[in-house]
Amino acid sequence: MTPEVLVVRNAASSGPGRLTEALTAAGLRVRVVDGERLIDPADPVTLDGAAGVVLLGGGLMPDDDAAAPWLPAERRMAEQAMAQGIPLLGICLGGQLLAFVAGGTVAANTGERERGSCRIDVLPGAAGDGLLGGFVGRPPLRMIQNHRDRITALPPDAVLLASNAACPIQAFRVGELAWGLQFHPEADAERVARWDADTMRADGFDPDQVIATARADAAVNQAQAHLLFDAFAAVVRDTVTAREAAVRDAAAARHD
Repeated sequence: MTPEVLVVRNAASSGPGRLTEALTAAGLRVRVVDGERLIDPADPVTLDGAAGVVLLGGGLMPDDDAAAPWLPAERRMAEQAMAQGIPLLGICLGGQLLAFVAGGTVAANTGERERGSCRIDVLPGAAGDGLLGGFVGRPPLRMIQNHRDRITALPPDAVLLASNAACPIQAFRVGELAWGLQFHPEADAERVARWDADTMRADGFDPDQVIATARADAAVNQAQAHLLFDAFAAVVRDTVTAREAAVRDAAAARHD
């Protein structure tokens, strides 16, 4: 059976973008659900059957339960994924939620805002990492950003993987199989072109320049994003293979 990745969408404007195509091409099945489905009284979505989980972005804080009443269930899902050894990728809000449940700190309207294509430096400490290790020693990432909130303190024992001058915590890992990203590898330049121009101006950005930079970086951005998603897919497949081997070994031991 093809391993399935569960993708939780927290806002209509923050869909999976090219993530679906990339993971499907890498041999996985992708199931996208809206956050409300996590608390559907008739049929709540759980991690049952999921080989991996991706938590997408949205203009929320990870504990903004009044605005998004499914967030407590999403936080529990993140905790369960880590406890059960299910690979998890949190993007923007999803990454902040991972940091929050693992003991880090997230602050609203803190630090310099980032919009559009931005430079991100993968740190030497990411060498050997399952998600970002392949980018060590290569040119910096060019990834889409869209945030005003940020992680201000990593969870205990988390590994910082990527950074930049505007927002020092751009990517991190908790344990061996849970990653948080501040940036948006699923978003491309054409998504940026659909952003509200007045909002960008209010945040101090020139919309034309933001769009032009994103389009200029589009080819590099697409190649790097697909490499990142390929790496996550490989982690999911390897984890499934290891779990299946452990079940076979246990069954064989019982018959010895």
